[in-house]
Amino acid sequence: MSVHLVPLSVATPQPWRNGGGVTRELLAWPAPDGALARQCAAAPGDTWSVRVSVADITAEGPFSAFPGVERCFTVLEGAGVELTWPDRSICLRPGDAPLRFDGAAAPGCRLLEGPTRDLNLMVRTTAGRAGMAQAECGAPWAAGTPWRALYAHGPAVVELGHRSQALEAAALLWSTAPATPASGAQDGPQDAHAASWRLTAGGPAGWLWLEPSAQPLPSPR
Repeated sequence: MSVHLVPLSVATPQPWRNGGGVTRELLAWPAPDGALARQCAAAPGDTWSVRVSVADITAEGPFSAFPGVERCFTVLEGAGVELTWPDRSICLRPGDAPLRFDGAAAPGCRLLEGPTRDLNLMVRTTAGRAGMAQAECGAPWAAGTPWRALYAHGPAVVELGHRSQALEAAALLWSTAPATPASGAQDGPQDAHAASWRLTAGGPAGWLWLEPSAQPLPSPR
């Protein structure tokens, strides 16, 4: 199967080392080749190319540094956060456009008013570029990526080619391009990944994707 559904309720909370919150990992997509796996061998459990998680931030403090990783970050619940680097600061609130930044440059994080819940996408730069955008109801999302997903913060319905998929609140629907196309398939996993996806009801929700470095994908409309 190349289309998968992961509810947040099945993800185990993992406390942060600095005590500032907890993370629930929804996906750690394996490395695409042995070279990247060997590169990451010094960090057991980190041999992924794409990682999606939901974090509950309860205390202020710096983010962890992830060298060689591009990150996308958006606020789901709470008043929001202020992220600071030596040369800039950005305030992010629910509904704001996702922020993409270098994972090696770990920003400081200040809570604007109490705890927040946030969506994180991490992509190793050796695998491609990270992409995240708000999903607009009714707007199609073009295919063409090796990995893509929709995170539904509220209950939603997504059109996948010739079929629809209902999602409960706080769930990740993700898909990968099969290594070998399904011969004669009319509406199977290959069709669902190759077709344009469309949020048809519910939300809020966000598109996530791995953008091949050599073939940039325009942001969803």
